Parts: sequence; structure tokens; C-alpha cells
Amino acid sequence: MSDTFVDSTAIDASKRTWLIASSCAGAIGGIAAAVPFVKSFSPSERALAAGAAVEADISALKPGEKMTVEWRGKPVWIVRRTPEQLAALKTLDAQLADPKSERKPAEQAPDYIKRDETRSIKPEYLVVVGICTHLGCSPGDKFEAGPQSSLPDDWKGGFLCPCHGSMFDLAGRVFKNKPAPDNLEVPPHVYMTDTTLLIGADKKA
Repeated sequence: MSDTFVDSTAIDASKRTWLIASSCAGAIGGIAAAVPFVKSFSPSERALAAGAAVEADISALKPGEKMTVEWRGKPVWIVRRTPEQLAALKTLDAQLADPKSERKPAEQAPDYIKRDETRSIKPEYLVVVGICTHLGCSPGDKFEAGPQSSLPDDWKGGFLCPCHGSMFDLAGRVFKNKPAPDNLEVPPHVYMTDTTLLIGADKKA
């Protein structure tokens, strides 16, 4: 009867391999289990999307000019309207789809924004999110009144979306029979001083 020789070093090596593999699997499982736990300490996507309020100094903004600030990753336009531009707004109701912002007032503007032709806190200043309500393009400035390419002959000034031709007046109100379904959004904002705006803060904040 022949003796069978068992190499103990081979057994030890196989055990070590099994132990290392088991430990690695356990470690990976522990890491995977820890990910949701660690992630719970990070700011939520909703909190990140909310963004912080942004100050805007409008002291250098002249009548007829526009400035842009970024809030929540969106362009917010601040336009200082001339007396002539304000007067023209009163003549446009018949051409507009929603002249009093009645379709979706809660989404279009805070409740403290005037529901008249100015859509503002202070008539002189327009504050709107510069994103077309059709497909999210950014309309271009067409402040000059009068006949121009892609615009009606009695154009009073406003914005033209180059993608599908939606037109908005200088209160951000959309014209009838255009792809954009709603007026431009007026973001929450408050005047901290006569020349400083806080974009993204509610009136009561």
C-alpha cells in the first residue's frame, strides 16, 4: 500500500487564497452598502437645483439697456424700459396670447408682481428668465421698434426666439399664434435698495 503525500504548504496557499477572496468580497459589499449611507449626507439634487439668491447691481443700467445675471443656472434678464417702451406696452393686449398672465399665474410670476402690462414690481424694470417657454431656447433682443426681418411692421420692441419664431414683448408676454405657450417667467425677486435687486428671494424672505 503506497502512502499518499499531502503538501501542507499547498493547503495553506489555497486557504490563504480563499480567505483573501472572501475578505475582498466582504469589503466590496461593505463599501456598496455604505454608499447610500454616505450619500444621505450630501445635499439633495433638489437643494442643489434650488440655488442661492443672487444680488444684481442695477445702478449703471441706462434706459433701453439690458443686463443678465445667472440664477439657478438660468439667465435672468433685467431691462430698464424707456417711457416710450412702457407706453407701447399698453397698446399690445389684442395681439397677445395672455396679456394679464392669467393662464398659469403661479408658475409665471410671484403673486406680488403686477398683473398689468408691466409685469413688474417697479414699472421701469422688467425682470424675467430669458428662456423661451416653448423648447427652452434663449430669445434674442429686438428692442428697436419698426419693421425688421422676421417681425411685424408695427413691432414695438421685445424678444424673438430664433428657433421657432416665438415673439415676446418688453414685458415678456407672448404673442398670439406662436409656438411658445406661455409668457416668460418672472423669478422671485425683491428690491434691497433702489439700485440693488435680490434675485431668487421671496418678498417675505
